[in-house]
Amino acid sequence: MALPHASSGQVVRIGREAGESLSQFSSIALAKTEQLELIRMTVPAGRALPEHAVRGQITLQCLEGEVAFEAHGRTAILRAGELLYLEGGAPHSLRANADAVLLLTILLSG
Repeated sequence: MALPHASSGQVVRIGREAGESLSQFSSIALAKTEQLELIRMTVPAGRALPEHAVRGQITLQCLEGEVAFEAHGRTAILRAGELLYLEGGAPHSLRANADAVLLLTILLSG
């Protein structure tokens, strides 16, 4: 069963819950409109997401941990408190260097 998306004005927790394990990959759509999608991801250390592309522009914010993000022929290390932007359609991949909690924002049109 899919979780309901957040409604306008609703507070949503994106950080780790007390006692939450990051040993399993998870991807939860927090909110989605015609223009925007917000996704909270947990990525355990050593887990990789293979190269893919997203039609819309994205930002990826690291809330906890560390990931290596590959795009445009180079690798960027993203740590807690850091964010990166990627143009729509750019192939990219990532690998968690440490258990990570990420907030992915996708601009779906514009």
